[in-house]
Amino acid sequence: MAKVKIGINGFGRIGRLVARVALLSDDIELVAVNDPFITTDYMIYMFKYDSVHGQWKKDIKVKDSKTLLFGDKPVTVFGMRNPEEIPWGEAGAEYVVESTGVFTDKEKAAAHMKGGAKKVVISAPSANAPMFVMGVNEKEYKSDITIVSNASCTTNCLAPLAKVIHDKFGIVEGLMTTVHSITATQKTVDGPSMKDWRGGRAASFNIIPSSTGAAKAVGKVLPALNGKLTGMAFRVPTVDVSVVDLTVRLEKAASYDEIKAALKAESEGSMKGILGFTEDDVVSTDFVGDLRSSIFDAKAGIALNNNFVKLVSWYDNEWGYSNRVVDLIRHMSKS
Repeated sequence: MAKVKIGINGFGRIGRLVARVALLSDDIELVAVNDPFITTDYMIYMFKYDSVHGQWKKDIKVKDSKTLLFGDKPVTVFGMRNPEEIPWGEAGAEYVVESTGVFTDKEKAAAHMKGGAKKVVISAPSANAPMFVMGVNEKEYKSDITIVSNASCTTNCLAPLAKVIHDKFGIVEGLMTTVHSITATQKTVDGPSMKDWRGGRAASFNIIPSSTGAAKAVGKVLPALNGKLTGMAFRVPTVDVSVVDLTVRLEKAASYDEIKAALKAESEGSMKGILGFTEDDVVSTDFVGDLRSSIFDAKAGIALNNNFVKLVSWYDNEWGYSNRVVDLIRHMSKS
């Protein structure tokens, strides 16, 4: 079977981890990377040494200023600032992962196609590109859709959980809080942040309230929940792994044990590999490197009564999400 050839625009946290996932996959081939801000030498260094996910143990080196070698596999490097200038077609990249965080608009992301890309997957929420969450609504993807968004890491955690609960018991309304690890946009010490004053405060020793569109975005991938969920975030001083706290009012009365049973069944059935289930006494670092989108923590949740519950689910907001980006490409290539 021919491998699906991908290119990555933006070699940041998600770009590099998507590259790792691709290089560990038998059916995906990384052929090109574009980043105007870093040299090939620095790319190798950043890729090889990762403070969270550990050192890349396989052979990797610079062939020349425009080529990286992963083992004996050459990967072309471009340094273009504008998506329309990147010659993806020359490198053979059919799918482009747009992971700069800059070109999340559908039209801006479509510029990649001018250079020969056939499809673009935005590794962030998009205001106007169709969003797909694996395990939730990927079956609605049609082959004529060329620009898609993989939504956010938090939506990927929340949506499978909300889908199971809504399908089985019905959600009247709900509020979500994500306790979220720090990300690259935050400051190590207090610094300027005009759009989000609190977001400019030192990430390393503050709990920072923040906004998130993750809960509302669930309504885009699950229309039945549109207008029923909203949420906020607390940014906390951990480097990876986050946790969703979903508090919902149920249409159909259910004991907490019944809810647990429903989630366990789905985690072993149709959502295996996407939704996880644990009854262990876990903490956040136990999920570093977890491939799944959402791991329900049965011991952490509580019920006030049979119609009002709080559900807790963990996610590796970097590694789990990067695996879903590649899974979405796989799904698109087969559609």
